[in-house]
Parts: sequence; C-alpha cells; structure tokens
Amino acid sequence: MEVMLSVLVGVLVAAAVYLMLARNVLRFLFGLILISNAANLTIFTSGRVTEAAPPLIPEGAEAPVGLVANALPQALVLTAIVIGFGLFAFALVLAFRAYDALGTLDSDEMRVAEPVEDTK
Repeated sequence: MEVMLSVLVGVLVAAAVYLMLARNVLRFLFGLILISNAANLTIFTSGRVTEAAPPLIPEGAEAPVGLVANALPQALVLTAIVIGFGLFAFALVLAFRAYDALGTLDSDEMRVAEPVEDTK
C-alpha cells in the first residue's frame, strides 16, 4: 500500500510542477494545491498505513492495548489541510483582484511595477 501511495505522491508532484511552470496564475494556484496535497499524503504515508485500532486507552489501563494507529501524522495532515485551504482562498481572491485590476492572468503581462523598456 505504501508503494502505491508513494507513486501517487510522485505523480502529484510531477503534475504540480508542470502546472506551476505555466505562466497563468490560476494554473499556478492549482499546482500549489496539488503540491500541498502531495505533502499531506507524504506525511500521512510516513505514519504507516495499517489496519490497527484507533489510539484509545481503555478504562482502567495505562496504555493502549495491542497494535494502535499513529495519531500524530493524522493530526498534522488535518492541520495542514486547514492551513492549505486558507492559503488557497487567500491566493484565489488575490488572483481575482489582480485580474480585475490588470485584466489578465498571464504573469508575463503583470508588470505594473517594472518600467517600460525603450525600444530604440
């Protein structure tokens, strides 16, 4: 199972890099989401995918009984998903405002702060 998830992480990273190399800002944002999902899947896979019991301690015991799942990668991924969604929402609004102000999503045409070159 971990081998299949590792291959999936590789495919997600490759697709994300392809999208992030485009000049379109919206494609860059989709690549950013894909690469964050690949990082989340990497963290989740590092916690070993097992069919173990949830990490709960029975009443009266001092430690979990038997094989239990690792809860730390799951908590990290959940936190990363929330942060990634907030980042995506902010970046999407920023791209929308840039499109309203500049009329384009092409990053090469978004040169407001750069002076116009003289072609003599």
